Amino acid sequence: MIEVMKLNRVVASLELPHKITEANNGEEALKVLEQKDRLPDIILLDLNMPKINGIEFLSILKNDERMKYIPTIVLTTSSNQKDLLECYRIGIAGYVLKPLKYEDYTSKLERLLCYWSINELIKV
Repeated sequence: MIEVMKLNRVVASLELPHKITEANNGEEALKVLEQKDRLPDIILLDLNMPKINGIEFLSILKNDERMKYIPTIVLTTSSNQKDLLECYRIGIAGYVLKPLKYEDYTSKLERLLCYWSINELIKV
C-alpha cells in the first residue's frame, strides 16, 4: 500500500498524463485486467505480492492471448539474479530496482514513464 501511495505521489508530481489503476495483489490485478474494455498501456509489477507472486502473475499474463503484449516492467527491491533471469525468460519489458532514496525513485520513474509514453504500443 505504501508503494502505491509513493507511485501515485511521484506520477502526480511529474504531471504526466498517465492514469494509474491499482491492484493490491496478483488475483485482484487479473480481475481488473479481465474486466477492462481497454487494456493498460503498461504494467508496473512488484514481485513481492500476496496471493499470487509477481512471477506467477507474469506467467499467467504472458500466456493470455489478449494480455501478453502489454509491456510489463518489474519494479522491485529484489536484485536476485534468479528472479531477473526468470522474469526476462517469461517476457518482461524491463526490470527496475527501486532505489531507497525518494529523489532517485522519482528520477527512475520519470525516465521509465517518459520512455513508455513515446513507444508505439500494440492494441489488442
